[in-house]
Amino acid sequence: MSSAKPKSYPKATTVRSERKRYFFDIREDDEIAVDEEGLVFASVQAVQEEAARSLADIAQDAVCASASQGIGHYMAIEVRDDAGPVLQATLTFSVARHRH
Repeated sequence: MSSAKPKSYPKATTVRSERKRYFFDIREDDEIAVDEEGLVFASVQAVQEEAARSLADIAQDAVCASASQGIGHYMAIEVRDDAGPVLQATLTFSVARHRH
């Protein structure tokens, strides 16, 4: 029998990403809807993707609602965390009719 000790291996370490709460305030022209609840994300990249998706959804609804009126819109998703502004995704569009 051998009296050798079993080989020891270093403990595996887990890389943890810090999950933070981000608030997505919605601005349409001069109005703003403040997000009071927020969503939790692990990275600013994920926050940016969510802001872009949300803005696209809002824009689709706004285009359908105002296309018949031939007007324009400014809209933005303004993202903040507890420390302040993080990013802003914006979209401006207009419809100019040349014939009725």
